[in-house]
Formats: sequence, C-alpha cells, structure tokens
Amino acid sequence: MNTAWFSLRRRLLGLLLGGVSAAWLATMAFSYIDAHHEVDELFDAQLAQAAQTLLALASHDDGDGIEDVGEVAHKYQRQLRFQIWRNDGKLLMRSNNAPTTALTEVAGFSEVETEDGHWRQFSQWNPERTLQVQVSENHYFRDDLIGQIAWRLLLPALFGLPLIGLGVWIATRRGLASLDELAAQIASREPQQLEALRPAAAPEEVRPMLEALNDLFQRVEGALEAEQRFTADAAHELRTPLAALQAQLQVALRARDAAERDRSLAQLQTGLTRASHLVDQMLQLARLDPHAGLPDPKPVDLGRLSEAVCAELGPLILARKLDFALEADKDCIISGQTEWLHVLIRNLIDNAVRYTPDGGQVQVSIRGDAQVAILEVSDSGPGILPEERPAALQRFRRLNQGGESGSGLGLAIVARIAELHGATVELADSRYAHGLCVRVSWPRSVARH
Repeated sequence: MNTAWFSLRRRLLGLLLGGVSAAWLATMAFSYIDAHHEVDELFDAQLAQAAQTLLALASHDDGDGIEDVGEVAHKYQRQLRFQIWRNDGKLLMRSNNAPTTALTEVAGFSEVETEDGHWRQFSQWNPERTLQVQVSENHYFRDDLIGQIAWRLLLPALFGLPLIGLGVWIATRRGLASLDELAAQIASREPQQLEALRPAAAPEEVRPMLEALNDLFQRVEGALEAEQRFTADAAHELRTPLAALQAQLQVALRARDAAERDRSLAQLQTGLTRASHLVDQMLQLARLDPHAGLPDPKPVDLGRLSEAVCAELGPLILARKLDFALEADKDCIISGQTEWLHVLIRNLIDNAVRYTPDGGQVQVSIRGDAQVAILEVSDSGPGILPEERPAALQRFRRLNQGGESGSGLGLAIVARIAELHGATVELADSRYAHGLCVRVSWPRSVARH
C-alpha cells in the first residue's frame, strides 16, 4: 500500500474539499426541491387564476355553439389548453389545441399522461354550477424551467469547486510549511546532534509533539553522556588493575627461584580476582536501567533474603571475627525483583564487613509497618564524612577505604537498584561510636507488612 496517500496534507485537502462539496451538494438539492415546489405553486396559482378568469367571462356569454379560440401570439401557447362546459354537458368554448371531449372528470387539480405528453389540469364550477371550466397545462414547461434553475445552480459549482480546491490546497500547503521545516531540520541532523528543535513558527497543534521530541532528545543525550562517562570511568578503572597484573606477570616470569615465583603468582591471582569482581559489578550496573522498570516484580521477604545473603558471607564474617547481628521483623515483604534485591543486600553487607576492622561490629536491621519498610546496615568502620556522603553514591568514588581496595561501584549499584524499586538510600551515622549506617526505605506503595 502506498502510504504517501495517507499524508496529512492529502487528508486535510480531502476532508475540506469533501466537506465543502457535500455542503454545496446538499444546498443545491435543497434549493432545487424548494424551487421545484415554488414553481409548482406559482403555476398552479396561475392555472387556477386562468380558470377563474375564463369562468367570469363565460358567465356573461349566452352562446350555445362551440367556439374555438384562435392562435395566440405567445411562445408557450401550445402548452396551455382549456374548455368551458355547460351543466347539461354542452361544450361552449375551447382552445384550438383542446379536444372536444372533457379534459378531466376530477374536480380541482389532477394530472394525466396522454400521447401529447404530461399535463397538469384544473377543473372548477361557477358558484351557480351552470358552467365548468377545465384548464390544462403541459408539464414540460415546468420541467424545462426547473431544469434551467438546476443548471444555474450547478454552473457555479462547476467553476467554484476547482477554485475552492486550489485555495484549500494553497492554504494547507502554507499552513503545513512549519512541518516541512521541522522534517527538514530532523533529516539534516547528524546522529550526535541532540539539541532542541526550534522551528521559526510552529503551530499550537504541533507544539506538544515538538516538546515531546525535545524531551526525548534531552533524555537520549543524557543517556549517551552517562554511557560515555561510564565507558571512560570503566576504562580508567580497568587500566590500573590490568597494569598491575602485567607487572606481576613480568615479575613471575623473571623470578629467580620458586618462592619468588609463587609469591608473584599469588599476587597475580589476587589481582585477577579483584579485576573479575570489578568487571562483574560494572556489568551489573550497566544492566540496571531506571527507566525500564522492574521485570516481573514479585513479593520478596526481606528478612529471609537477608538471611540467605548472610549465610553466603558467613565465611568472610567469621574470618574477620566480627560481632555480627541480624534483626528482622517477621513477614516484612516488598514487591520487587529477587535477584536485584539480593545484589543490593549483598553489596551493603559486603561493604560493611570489608571496611570494618577485625573484631568490629556489624548489624543488619529490617523493620516495617503499614507506612514503610526499612533495611539498615550499620558498621563500626571508618565511616564517611557527612559532606562526602552524596559523592559516595556515585560510580567509581572510593572514600575512606581503610586499607581495603574496591571499585567504587558497590553503593552506586545499591542506589540504582533502590531507584528501580521506588526506594530511597540514605547514608547516616552508625549506631556505634563511629562508622556508617546505610538505610534503604521502601514506601507503602511497594511495601507490605
């Protein structure tokens, strides 16, 4: 199917011309019917008036013979005929084109089809009922006059509709010129040109679409900038561990004895583990799109999910000899994606465990009510200064590491997952003397207790 026929310009042209043509045809039809009715009324009145005039004349004439009316100098003379009858059935007078038999047996108006054509007839008695006049008129005259009226109604349309069509075409072309300008602006753009569209004159009806396009360009530009920053940051973060791995490999290759080679290989293994962890976290962050929404959200019990995460991190917690505690309300349920919530909880607890000195304290608390569900992870580590806390939620920002190496992505991933679930992340002072408390709160719209 040729979609060009469905252009806005052709649609407007078709609708306007169709509407004008339909209105004109309806007006013509109404005018024709009204004119036909008025012509019939006029000629019927003339027919009745002619009959009454003939009656008045015949009432003063006592002739007993048939009298033929001679030729009359009128162009429609053969269209009209009449007879005057006496009440005893004697024909007193007739036109030369009228037969000697009665024109009609019906009183008043009537119509009849004869060999001579279609006739409209009128019959009337005088008040004394001594004389009857019958007048007949050929309907051809009326039809001819109505045809001339119809032609005069149609003639302006034959010339007017093309002129109106031309005017409508010019008007729609000029009215839609701003759309052509907008299309030209979009077509001439390079892929990286995402600045707002600003046509010289945009009609009010186009502005919502224009604003939507500009908003889309802005969001696409923001997404591209975010991806470019992410790529640049990722390249920068990967450069350091890769350079370290290359250095360890060179040391291992040049080792003078087995002990030195084993130490280099052990450090190389540690570096590979860190690089693998960094890549894994980067891939997790790249998959999280706040605008995409949650894939298949389901009820998730935060307490049970936290218990599973603590069990996974149990060996690390025991190795650090931490005073670890998990307090969870029963059936604290939210709507979300289990896998991503697992990543959120694991990152929070893993950060707290790794940045808390050996023998320190870590507490995970889960509570909820009809208003909100809250997950808190508090530790006795070095903490983060209040003025640095907003930056801690950004990607690749490592603060107060306390000797621990990290990618700077853990809290950024937590913030992104929380955003996807409609939750908020807050960094606050720990319940211990020093340290950090990370609080994630789900509103009642996604939390059920």
